[in-house]
Amino acid sequence: MTRHDDGPDHAHRRPEGVSDETVEALGSLSKALEATERARGHLYSFHQLTGTADLELDRAVELLHKAGHPDWAETVRTQVLGRNVIPGHWTFQIVEAYDATYYQPFRELERAAVEELAEGRDHLYEAEMKEARRTVGHPDHTARPETAPETGTRAEERDRPDRD
Repeated sequence: MTRHDDGPDHAHRRPEGVSDETVEALGSLSKALEATERARGHLYSFHQLTGTADLELDRAVELLHKAGHPDWAETVRTQVLGRNVIPGHWTFQIVEAYDATYYQPFRELERAAVEELAEGRDHLYEAEMKEARRTVGHPDHTARPETAPETGTRAEERDRPDRD
């Protein structure tokens, strides 16, 4: 990777001795975790949509009663309202099991690998790809923002090696 005066900040520079293969492997691990984050989001969507449908069934039961169909109202109330989505589980239990069994262990493993293999520096693969693809000197291809949004620290302060 070619370094420029306005290259990646210190937190996104490859630590000394970290190989291309390690950066690529950590990038792949990160990409897999990002896919898991998306899957988890879809699982929460499933949870919320199913809950919304179940709550709407209250209204359907009420309206069936008002429309003179008490037998149908009772059938909906007893057969669908509050029903498990899989044996023994409401959606919140599926979300909890996914988080405990898969998501949290995966997240912890990815964090431990980045800590041990790259001194805790995230997104090295992406930072190096950005550096390789940007047009140096172009105002919309700068390597980093002027200030860090989360701290307001100016770039030159943030990039000092002693700020690890």
